Amino acid sequence: MSNSAIIRPQPSVVVLLSIALIGISASGPLIALTTAPALAIAFWRCFLGTAFTVPFALKGLRAEVGRVTPRVRWLALGAGVLLGLHFATWIPSLRFTSVASSIALIATQPVWAALIARFRGAYVPRRTWVGIGIALIGVVVLTGVDFSLDPRALIGDALALAGAIFAAAYVTAGQEVRASVSTRTYTVLAYGSAALTLLVVVGLTRTPLSGWSLRDWGLILLLTLVAQILGHTLINVALKRTSATVTSFAILFELPGSIIFAAILLGQVPAWSLVPALVLLFIGLLVVISGSRGNQPVEESPI
Repeated sequence: MSNSAIIRPQPSVVVLLSIALIGISASGPLIALTTAPALAIAFWRCFLGTAFTVPFALKGLRAEVGRVTPRVRWLALGAGVLLGLHFATWIPSLRFTSVASSIALIATQPVWAALIARFRGAYVPRRTWVGIGIALIGVVVLTGVDFSLDPRALIGDALALAGAIFAAAYVTAGQEVRASVSTRTYTVLAYGSAALTLLVVVGLTRTPLSGWSLRDWGLILLLTLVAQILGHTLINVALKRTSATVTSFAILFELPGSIIFAAILLGQVPAWSLVPALVLLFIGLLVVISGSRGNQPVEESPI
């Protein structure tokens, strides 16, 4: 692949990204439609995601895990813990705030990833700092508007921000693992570890894992298939055929896509007062991504 940050995607890649975006954009609204407990949804999504992936990764799984160092194995499992904590905070956020606000705040993942990278000693370009500033202003405006509309929404905003930070940490941990471990093996290890983490969380909170309607089970299965298996799998395929910058830019359209799905499925039309905050966030994230190096691998958003 070329080292250029922007590689014009082929029509087939555009189709793949379009289908993937439909899948991941439906994630938030599908969760909001499900009446099952948020932590139970998080557990079953990770557990089913692992179950669907294992058959494709069985061949060579043990040999590949045996070849890597103990540090890489523990890092893969640690990444899964972070992924579980991401779902344990982001999915409950949808019980307190709107889909638009939750998705907008979770989309700040690149901002936190850049800050974590800087904390670890990496160079962060000036353009990225500008984008971070714009995005954080958008966060402040968004949370202020949510407080004026519904103070309870601030709980959801805080959970979504925590989810974004955990997602950024998951990506950071996963980057080293992906250098020596295939996507299939890493997915099994990370999703499996995430499911175990969430099993502990649901046990501590005494959250039931069954006992709801067939409709809810259908929505959980649809969420896993559409958002997790279809959406993120196709994003991984696209990453092999175009630059990370192009793919990351495409993923930004999850925000308007989720807003459209929320309006259709839930009747959640964002208030006009939210629009300036959403625009600031979108612009800030675009500047952050455009300031990154496009020839580096980028993990997809886990939502």
